[in-house]
Amino acid sequence: METTQSQPATTNSKASFITGTVISVLCILFLLFDAIGKIILQKNVISASAKLGWVETTLQGMGITLLISTILYIIPKTKILGAILLTAYLGGATATMVRVGQPFYFSVVFGILVWLGAYLTNSKLRNLLPLVK
Repeated sequence: METTQSQPATTNSKASFITGTVISVLCILFLLFDAIGKIILQKNVISASAKLGWVETTLQGMGITLLISTILYIIPKTKILGAILLTAYLGGATATMVRVGQPFYFSVVFGILVWLGAYLTNSKLRNLLPLVK
């Protein structure tokens, strides 16, 4: 007979939940600002995107994609799906920066912060991916 040891469920401490919430809110605010700037075709966004090789006709689609992904990240039940989609979006941002020879660390660090916010606020995710035993 084989015995299995189950790991105890991880619970959210108040400090980790608050830290994760603050990180998530800061990420959300930045992402919403970026998405809305692309959707309304703000002049600064158009010129910055043109320097990266993106034409104006692609910006609204990118903004809508980012907005939907961010909304999914905001909703607790779909936060992990939102984090996955935001990771994909930020991967594209990283690839774009590498392609034009610009520093790409911001999008990488930002992706890490998105996941850190999700990790600190979601005990199920911490049970799935325990960093310490």
